[in-house]
Amino acid sequence: LKLHTFHTQLSLPPHHPPTHIFYNMASVVGGKGSFMLAAPDKEYKMAKFEIGRPAPGPEDVAIDIVYCGMCHSDLHTINGDWGNDKYPLAPGHEIAGVVRAVGEKAASKFKVGDHVSVGCMVLSCMACGMCDQGFEQHCAKGMCGTYGATFPEGMGHDDCHGTPTQGGYSTDITVHQRFAFKVPEGMPLEVAGPLCCAGITTYSPLARHVKGKKDQHVGVVGFGGLGMMAVKIAKAMGAKVTIFSRSNAKKGEAAALGAELVATSEPEAVGALARSVDTIIDTVSDFHDIGLLISTLKPVTGTLVLLGGVPKPYELPAFSLLFTGTRVEGSAIGGCDLTQEMLEFCHANKVAPDLEIISAKEAEAALHKLH
Repeated sequence: LKLHTFHTQLSLPPHHPPTHIFYNMASVVGGKGSFMLAAPDKEYKMAKFEIGRPAPGPEDVAIDIVYCGMCHSDLHTINGDWGNDKYPLAPGHEIAGVVRAVGEKAASKFKVGDHVSVGCMVLSCMACGMCDQGFEQHCAKGMCGTYGATFPEGMGHDDCHGTPTQGGYSTDITVHQRFAFKVPEGMPLEVAGPLCCAGITTYSPLARHVKGKKDQHVGVVGFGGLGMMAVKIAKAMGAKVTIFSRSNAKKGEAAALGAELVATSEPEAVGALARSVDTIIDTVSDFHDIGLLISTLKPVTGTLVLLGGVPKPYELPAFSLLFTGTRVEGSAIGGCDLTQEMLEFCHANKVAPDLEIISAKEAEAALHKLH
C-alpha cells in the first residue's frame, strides 16, 4: 500500500489550527467550526481550510486530534497517482488524539478524555460477510477511506453524503466507534497513529503466517519506515529476520535491530538463502524483480506477501511456483479487531516506530522531503 521513508508527526493541538489563508469547504455540507491543512490541487502546497465535522451520532466518537503521522500514501493521493480528483484534500490516516464527545451507544467503550487512534478507514458496511469476519478493509461494498473517499449515503450522517472524507491533517474528526481504537495505557500518544498504518499493515500478514510458530525465518524487502516496522514486529514474534535491500549501506542499522541484511545486487548472497525463508514481507512500492525473492522461499509453505502498491504488473515465474508450491499474496492493512490487537501487542513488546515530531507549519516542507 505504501512505503514509509520515515514517520513525521503533524502536531495539531485542538482549536489551534495552523496559520494559512482561509477557504470554505465542508465535510458537513455548508459546515464550519473545524480546520484542516489541505492541498488545493495536485501540488504539495498546503493551505488552511474551514470545514464542518458532524456531531457524533449514537455510535460515534468525536476526537480532538493531537498528532497525525505523514505517510507516503499522502503524496500518492495528493498528486493523483492513485486516481484522486477530490480537492481540497486533507490527507492523514495515522491519527492520534483525545475523545471530546461520545455517542450514547459508544459510551460503554469510550469516555471523554480517552486516548484513541484512527487508521486508514473510517467506515464500512459493517454487515457483509467480510465485515462480519473482521475484514472490514475487504468490505463487499468497499471500505470508506479516512481521506479521499466519498462518504456514503444511509450510514447515519446524510448531511455528509457525497462529500469527500478529510483526514487527520485537521483539528478534529468524528468516526464510528468501530473504527476508533483505544491507545493502551502508558503508550505515548504520538506512537499510536503510525502504528495504525505501518504497524497494522505489517502486523496483519505476520500475525497470519508467523505469530505463534516456532523457528520462523522472515524476509523483509525494503528497509524504509514500513520495512523497519516489519522487522521490529517479526523480531518481537521470535522470528529470525533477513532484510533484502538494494545495497549493503544499511547493514549497521539492520544489525542494531537484530536482523541480517542481504543486498539484492549480489545474486550469490541471495542464492545462499534458497529454500530457507518461511515468509517474505515485500514493502517496496516500485516495480522490482520478485522472481529472485521467490527462489528463497521454503517449498510448499513459503509465502511472499506484497504490501507495496505497484501499478505495473509483476512477472511471475510459473515453473518456480509449480515445482516448489510457494505462494504469492497481497495484504491490505487489517480489520478493526486485529488493529486493536496490534496496538496491545506492540505496547506489550515495546515495539514503536522511529519518530520525528514537527509542527503543522512544517508539514508542507516535510511532504516535499517525502517526495
